[in-house]
Amino acid sequence: MKQKVIQALQTITDPEIPVDIHTLGLIYDIKIHSDKHIYILLTYTTPACPFGAVMQQQIQQKIRELGFSQVEIELTFDPPWKVSDELRAMLGV
Repeated sequence: MKQKVIQALQTITDPEIPVDIHTLGLIYDIKIHSDKHIYILLTYTTPACPFGAVMQQQIQQKIRELGFSQVEIELTFDPPWKVSDELRAMLGV
């Protein structure tokens, strides 16, 4: 089931960077507590991300489509997000 969750998250792209939120590394943790309850630890590319609320709504929608009724999303900035070397290479920067 975790792989299905990851696949669902990979359909959500960051509006500023044309890459999905899972590949970007914005998802720090996924814990499936039961068939109906899931916990996702999330960060943004920046604490002032103007699209944060929209991304959380998209996560809620995609995960609920998988059958989860309780989608718990925790936002953290510890550690702060930073671009990985792999992502830099993907983006050509």
